[in-house]
Amino acid sequence: MDNQPLFQARWSWGPLAACTLLPIALLCFWLWPFGQILCLTFDEWLFHSLNAPLAENTAWRYIWTVGSLRPFDIVVGLILLALLIRGNWVFKAAQVREAFFGFLVTLLLLVVIRALFSKWVDAMGWQHDSPSMVFDNVVHLSDYYPNLEKTWELKDRSSKSFPGDHASVLLIWALFMSLFSRRLVQYLVIWALAFVFMMPRLVAGAHWGQDDYIGGLLMAVLALGWSCHTPLAAKGSALLLRWTAPLVGIARKIPLIGRLAIVR
Repeated sequence: MDNQPLFQARWSWGPLAACTLLPIALLCFWLWPFGQILCLTFDEWLFHSLNAPLAENTAWRYIWTVGSLRPFDIVVGLILLALLIRGNWVFKAAQVREAFFGFLVTLLLLVVIRALFSKWVDAMGWQHDSPSMVFDNVVHLSDYYPNLEKTWELKDRSSKSFPGDHASVLLIWALFMSLFSRRLVQYLVIWALAFVFMMPRLVAGAHWGQDDYIGGLLMAVLALGWSCHTPLAAKGSALLLRWTAPLVGIARKIPLIGRLAIVR
């Protein structure tokens, strides 16, 4: 059973159609005038609810300031990677390397989709400023910590906030992991982490909610569908497994590294 491949080199038309139609539906809803009103109404409430406490609650401000720093993205990436390659959690130890390469292929497809979609957004004039640049009486973290903004790239504003590329990476990871999860605790941990790590940009005002639940989600779902429900992930991961086999053989002989599930 451990040798059973994670990805099938065939077209799964039902899931692929769902993963293609859902992003189209999300985009149509977002472009629909009434849908845009609903999104803006919800997003304005969400932003003020999250951002306003920064002025009075010092602990709240410290937490989301750290979360809004660029280096914290590295910490997030390491946490997500650790869960992805942890043997016998979502993936069996013998499947970890295949899962990693399958996710890598999916992530590369997301990069391509993000680049093309962003060009389309710019060409259609759908781009917008972040809420921190639109509303008055906004708490800007960079006003409290100007040195952090210069030194560590404190992210609390953007003149091109749609779509949420940070959220799209978190969502593609959560969707990919959920595709292979089997226990409730796995789903809860995966989605709790995804939502928590999306929060800093929303609290600081660098993104609207719709940048994430419309823009980020539609790109993530599209990338997942066209990777995992087509032969792409299967053939891409198989190719990478063959290419990296000599390196893995060397890594197995290195202390500590050789004990990792992705190497064993």
